[in-house]
Amino acid sequence: MAGSKIQRDPFGKLPDGRDVERIVLRGAGGFEARVITYGAVLQALIAPDANGGHDDVVLGHDTFAGYLAERKFFGATVGRYANRIAKGRFSLDGERVQLAVNNGPNALHGGLDGFDRKLWEIAEIDEGPAPAVTLIYTSPHGEENYPGKLDVRLTYRITGPTELSLLMEARTDQPTIVNLTNHGFFNLEGATSGTSILDHRLTVAAEHFLAIDPTAIPLPEPPRAVAGTPFDFRIARPVGERIREGDQQLCNGRGYDHTYCLRRDGKLALAARLEAPRSGRVMELLTDQPGLQVYSGNYLDGTISGKGGKLIRQSDAMCLEPHIWPDAPNRPDFPSPRLDPGGVYRHHTVYRFAARAP
Repeated sequence: MAGSKIQRDPFGKLPDGRDVERIVLRGAGGFEARVITYGAVLQALIAPDANGGHDDVVLGHDTFAGYLAERKFFGATVGRYANRIAKGRFSLDGERVQLAVNNGPNALHGGLDGFDRKLWEIAEIDEGPAPAVTLIYTSPHGEENYPGKLDVRLTYRITGPTELSLLMEARTDQPTIVNLTNHGFFNLEGATSGTSILDHRLTVAAEHFLAIDPTAIPLPEPPRAVAGTPFDFRIARPVGERIREGDQQLCNGRGYDHTYCLRRDGKLALAARLEAPRSGRVMELLTDQPGLQVYSGNYLDGTISGKGGKLIRQSDAMCLEPHIWPDAPNRPDFPSPRLDPGGVYRHHTVYRFAARAP
């Protein structure tokens, strides 16, 4: 409907015949967020540039077939545990849990068939001044071998003229672990621009990061100071300025693929700022999570095509994923991912866009 802040359309079908829908949320001046029910994926995010134009700034696919064919997490909701768990093992109340190992020797992003591969249900559509869609998914006890039935509720909402809010909540019927995130792949010059993000300027509000081993599991040491290292983004720097320095941590991650340690008070605060030099787009990311995974697209290798038929290559996108620290179930010194009956897991992230003359 013309002028409507919400649009709901078919987007495809699963092999079993179930329908996948796309919901478009509209802000001001052409700002849009497009969400599909498969994987609760942020399929497109249309943001203004400094010249009065608009473009999609998240990588992914134009049609559902691309999401179904390749599991690359483009814009997906990741769970039950985002990031990695060493050897896929952890103990909970004395019980050993063994997860599927799907990333070298480790478990990654919820296992072989995580939340990114599930069909979520539309629970509510809000057509008010702050348009929103709420999606729900129930993960049964034992899914991917995680304990407890987990009821997940996720709301995408336009909370400002060019601002998208993501609120995730989860409840369980027995002790479990939970760590959710959105895995958006951002290129603020545009998803089909064919440009690298290495000249994007990045700021991260963190004084420490987690050093990793060659399998991307945090080392058994306290967080390292960013000062004096290529990981210092406390002031804005181009992503590629020091990415080729001979630092062992850059070797282990093949670039940036590390968790930055944010404040732990659970309050929404600025975590990162990303600026594009040509379009003038600026994205601020605010979150209440204790960590931010900064990933410079190191494993994108040109083997698949994305929107506009463009091949997706190394450093074509930047991921900024707020969540609890990786391998936290095995690290009592890390923020805890434990969730008990009666408790509520809560994750709030905001993507705030602006544009300034380059």
